Amino acid sequence: MVAVADFEAARPQLTAMAFRFLGSIHDAEDAVQSAWIKASTAAVDDLRNQAAWLTTVLTRVCLDQLRMRQRRREEPLLTERLPAEALAADEHYLNRENISRALMVVLDLLTPAQRVAYVLHDLFDVPFREVAETLGTSPDSAKKHASRARKRIEQAEPTSTASIDNAVVEAFLSAAAGGDINRMVALMTDDCTRVVDPALVPPGTPPVVTGAHAVAEETTLFASRIRASTPILVDRRPVHVIAPGGHPLAVIDITTRNQRVARININRASVHAVLATPSTTS
Repeated sequence: MVAVADFEAARPQLTAMAFRFLGSIHDAEDAVQSAWIKASTAAVDDLRNQAAWLTTVLTRVCLDQLRMRQRRREEPLLTERLPAEALAADEHYLNRENISRALMVVLDLLTPAQRVAYVLHDLFDVPFREVAETLGTSPDSAKKHASRARKRIEQAEPTSTASIDNAVVEAFLSAAAGGDINRMVALMTDDCTRVVDPALVPPGTPPVVTGAHAVAEETTLFASRIRASTPILVDRRPVHVIAPGGHPLAVIDITTRNQRVARININRASVHAVLATPSTTS
């Protein structure tokens, strides 16, 4: 049986793992609590590696949840499906722990086994022997799950080679996040057009806005959303996903002309449909 003090010392690490497994701090904390109940009632003698045992208990709790989501064919947790307080809690944890927003988006595309293998081994240095034991498979199979996860994550990572157009887009979004109208206008063509899915904006907001000044002025109203965006590759094209708390809301697709922003398309978070590939056996 694990002592309360020992479990509390391990709680931050367990919560960090569970958040990456489940994508929700509320679900992560519930999973950690479930792991504590199991740990506090288990009759375990001569426990030499308590941390590894707790990691295994927690991972199996989370794996059960991930597999249940898969059986129910649940979609990844999109922003509009989450209560505001849950979204705020996830955003707070994401920022406090300096967790990659893009990574959280892509982790939702993995099978349960891929997600567990990648998080345990690549993020928390758990040996594949222990990963395999948790998944109920062989070390070679666990390595394959992690490799497939790694490949899908790498496919979504923007290339390190920065083009002039990419630099313009990044500069524009930085100005937009800070509400800098003059800087935005300077980076747009005079006839720049913004097109948005009406479902993403308040009623009465025009779906199409034309003209640099008009686009810049309206963009300042959504600076907080832009601050919650992250670059990602979709179908090998660089776009930005607005993902508060790591939960996709919309995709910003910016087109440039003569090294200025000429068109901004903002659509619902179809990143999963584009990035997703046929699932492999978990």
